[in-house]
Amino acid sequence: MTDSTDTSVAGFATLGLSPALVAAVTALGYEEPTPIQRAAIPPILAGKDVLGQAATGTGKTAAFALPLLQRVAGLTPEPRRPLALILVPTRELAMQVAQAIHKYGKAENASVVPIYGGQSFGQQVRVLDRGVKVVVATPGRALDHLDRGTMTLEDVRVVVLDEADEMLDMGFADDLEAILDKAPEEHQTALFSATIAPRIKKIAERRLQEPVRISIEREAQKADENPRVRQVGYLVQRAHKHIALGRVLDMESPTSAIVFCRTRVEVDELTEEMNSRGYRAEALHGGFEQEHRDRVMNRFRGGKIDLLIATDVAARGLDIDHVSHVVNFDVPTEPEAYVHRIGRTGRAGRDGVAITFVEPRERHLMRNIQYATGQKIDVGKLPTVADLRNRRLELTRASVREAILEGGLDQFHAIVTELAEEHDAMDVAAAAMKLAHDATHAASNDSADEQDIQPPAPPTPRPREDRPIVHSRDGDARDQQRGDGERPRARRDSHEFVRLFVGAGRVDGVRPGDIVGAITNETGLTNAVLGAIQMADRFSLVEVRSDVTEDVIQALRRTSLRGRKVTVRRDRHV
Repeated sequence: MTDSTDTSVAGFATLGLSPALVAAVTALGYEEPTPIQRAAIPPILAGKDVLGQAATGTGKTAAFALPLLQRVAGLTPEPRRPLALILVPTRELAMQVAQAIHKYGKAENASVVPIYGGQSFGQQVRVLDRGVKVVVATPGRALDHLDRGTMTLEDVRVVVLDEADEMLDMGFADDLEAILDKAPEEHQTALFSATIAPRIKKIAERRLQEPVRISIEREAQKADENPRVRQVGYLVQRAHKHIALGRVLDMESPTSAIVFCRTRVEVDELTEEMNSRGYRAEALHGGFEQEHRDRVMNRFRGGKIDLLIATDVAARGLDIDHVSHVVNFDVPTEPEAYVHRIGRTGRAGRDGVAITFVEPRERHLMRNIQYATGQKIDVGKLPTVADLRNRRLELTRASVREAILEGGLDQFHAIVTELAEEHDAMDVAAAAMKLAHDATHAASNDSADEQDIQPPAPPTPRPREDRPIVHSRDGDARDQQRGDGERPRARRDSHEFVRLFVGAGRVDGVRPGDIVGAITNETGLTNAVLGAIQMADRFSLVEVRSDVTEDVIQALRRTSLRGRKVTVRRDRHV
């Protein structure tokens, strides 16, 4: 294997990409390639095999998608004979990668389809019959199509294994080998994995020809930080905890979560409440027979339960790798219990989230936990009803995009054409979106949750030097009610303001409050030094008082936004 050690900072245009692809990523707000993109794009363009070690959030998708699109540009696939195959572990990642390729490849007229289990097999066959250049698939469904002859790899030029370690963890090793056996002997392979474990090395040795090896590590975390678990606390009155839990889970969309309660009664009541809200929740506590507890755990391990609501005693000895979220419905009285609980997430190299609901009278318990663990617990702002509605609209938008990618819309074209003759085409599309949204979220009822569950902001105490303080991701809660582009309430007419470019936006999960919190926490300044914050999909523009501009730039470069480092500089297009 050869090593790629080129770390020079270069724009996308210098990596060998076509002008059309460079224009596409520029239009999407990409400013500079990430390290994995700089290292992977040139060798993939050159037709070399690649073995890449890179974690989620490093820009890996563009690193293989852009050169892959250029490699198949201009070639027209025969029906059922794609030119590129990307294998991913989950349905969600298949949709995400397919959407990214669709955006990048518009100028190249690149057709792409996601294929995964749980979707209509016949619909997938019809899309493949029309001919697509790129197939993004989960291993099991890809092998189904290959075995039935509804897809062939005879013309495939490039095969990408994305998150290979995750696919092996999920038991797809045999499927991957079977799929690769069906690929042409003369094809290019790119394998990406968060870790290069021995079994990944074995696949690389058998399947890759003199690969270029690339290793991109996440930036080292500080010694006193947990590198895998994002910890956040929400201040909430006890009477509002059920509502708060529903709202936070709706926003977080966990793949699986454990909710810890103090008592059996609380476990039973909360389980009933969450089931009434549409979650698949089951209780686990010492009041159940062992046979029942084993049955519940098997269902949870098998992904048939969304929420496992449990007491500490019942959850002892659990060994489950796929838990994405842990929720402390009550603050543990002992720091050791807190550490034990949050240790259930962030396992096997995955990122995790630990959420804690803190009653106003329990603030001292949270301070004790921070003091004992030496770890920072961010203070979050509870989602509002408006936040939930916006989230549901995002899900509807994603579902419609998926339907467009799937195709099979011919039978509806005549209806749309007829309606467009009677009504404005935008109104026709908006009405269809409304029907789709109402059908998907018909059970959502905000009326019961309309009440304001935000606790009153407590007075800010003077921090003691020998005690940790809770740092806020969202800045002062009283100043975070503004939307995108709205100015803070502080007067700004006596100072000049400079606009900064921050290389992260909405699709990265970054909100104005994250930026405000990062600046105020790192610099010690108040948000009076900030002006308008404008959020785009891939970047943000932040107005900063001119006399503290360099302090803010350096502060943002030192810290992370949503767990990753970002580009920060003065905006060039002022």
